[in-house]
Amino acid sequence: MSPFSRRAFTAGALASLLTACGRHGGGTPRPTATARPVPAKGARPPARSVPVRLLIPAIGVDTPVIRLGLAADGTVQVPPVTAHDRAGWYRHSPTPGATGPSVFLGHVTVGPYGDGVFRRLARLHRGDRIVARLENGTAVEFAVTAVRTVAKTDFPADDVYGNVDRPELRLITCGGARTGDGYADNVIVFAAQSGAKSPTSGER
Repeated sequence: MSPFSRRAFTAGALASLLTACGRHGGGTPRPTATARPVPAKGARPPARSVPVRLLIPAIGVDTPVIRLGLAADGTVQVPPVTAHDRAGWYRHSPTPGATGPSVFLGHVTVGPYGDGVFRRLARLHRGDRIVARLENGTAVEFAVTAVRTVAKTDFPADDVYGNVDRPELRLITCGGARTGDGYADNVIVFAAQSGAKSPTSGER
């Protein structure tokens, strides 16, 4: 991802979560196009396929994944606030398993419906497993490398969206103290690929 597109996407995603984790939805600036990921030397990335399910066994997450892009007004989409809360994958980030940071967003709370799908994200620890299941049947496994809670005003854009030479994940939600309009912090999970396989029909 180029520095310019990274800055634009960071602003959009961060603003989305700032408003979406509160009582009201909100718009974000239009991001620029994301650069295509470049495979690491010697690596053979999986064929381009979108994630359809995200599993995080340590915190009981087993969620369908929706695609997030741009709304009609040019703002970054966020997962809808519904009783059946789901995680969302920003479709301009790399496919899980391709080189670069693949970005998932989710709510910590969903208004009148209570807890969101990423409500326990801050409880993850280094080494915890995350599985992204792709539409082509591949299951890409990641291991948590770090969990950080940061003030929204100090969001580490370069650490989250900067170029990396391996397949990684970023899971982002809100955290910290809740105010009348949202949350003071972001919870960010960093993970690196640990394996990939084509599951049997019983595993899909």
